[in-house]
Amino acid sequence: MRAVRLHAFGSALRCEEVEDPSPGSGQVRIAVRAAGVHLLDGVVRRGGDGCVPLPDLPAVLGSEVAGVVDAVGRDVDESWLGRRVVTQLGLLGGGYAELAVREVGALHVVPAGLDFPAAVAMICTGSTALGVLDAAAPAPDDVVVVTAAAGGVGTLLVQGAVRAGALVVGLAGCEEKRRAALRAGAAVAVDYLGREWQRQVRERLGGREVTAVLDGVGGVLGRAAADLLAPGGRVVMFGSSSGAPAHLTSADLFARALTATVALGPQVAKRSGGLRALETRALAVAADHGLTPSIQPFPLADAGRAHEAMESRHTVGKVVLLPAAG
Repeated sequence: MRAVRLHAFGSALRCEEVEDPSPGSGQVRIAVRAAGVHLLDGVVRRGGDGCVPLPDLPAVLGSEVAGVVDAVGRDVDESWLGRRVVTQLGLLGGGYAELAVREVGALHVVPAGLDFPAAVAMICTGSTALGVLDAAAPAPDDVVVVTAAAGGVGTLLVQGAVRAGALVVGLAGCEEKRRAALRAGAAVAVDYLGREWQRQVRERLGGREVTAVLDGVGGVLGRAAADLLAPGGRVVMFGSSSGAPAHLTSADLFARALTATVALGPQVAKRSGGLRALETRALAVAADHGLTPSIQPFPLADAGRAHEAMESRHTVGKVVLLPAAG
């Protein structure tokens, strides 16, 4: 099979021929039709940040795959053969390849009507978006600001908040992304790289006040977005793609009676059914057209180019590798 491998941290990804994997006991083998690319994949490729465990090299990155079961291991019912499935592979990765193996208990059957790129987007990015929306609980009287509103999670957050009746402000890093936020349903979309973008937001809202900020960027942008909040507003944080969380102190919260919540990690673990229940729900919502992921596809062989585009913030939506196109 072909797989994209990392031979040295900080080096280029290489697409090459490797031995086909075989499923072990309790496992299936998946003929991969779509593989998700995550920001953490880039962290691993560069050698980690001290928080992300690093694999032994050479390694095949990628923790999200969708495809068709083409082989089963011992103790696995053969009825799995030919089924359309999607799964998260965990920290060991292995998704940037034409074939991947996974324990049968970790599989989700892809709902009818949902294609493989959409399924692989929803299994992680979609479940993250639902977790954030649950924590934020947007309502018709809300004005919601979404940072990185043209990203994989961001476009889903815009859609979800709009469906809840909220007025949504999308923050995006260029004109193309601003238009993507509008297509997702944002009533207002501004380029946060422009001058005085906060003033633009206030003017466009015509006197309405921001009540919630959904922030996956952190850093300077996350803090600036939080500064738009009216007294009693709330911040829901779910990432720090800028490299650091937004700097908010207890004094900031106290001064304006703000609340701040982190929607990942322990919050998900405490949910009824945990992460798996959230994954199942995310797939069902997409199949019912409740949320539609935005996809930016790349051929498998162009995984390195996909990383470069994502890290330079030149992508819109969820980045997905397509082995059949590589």
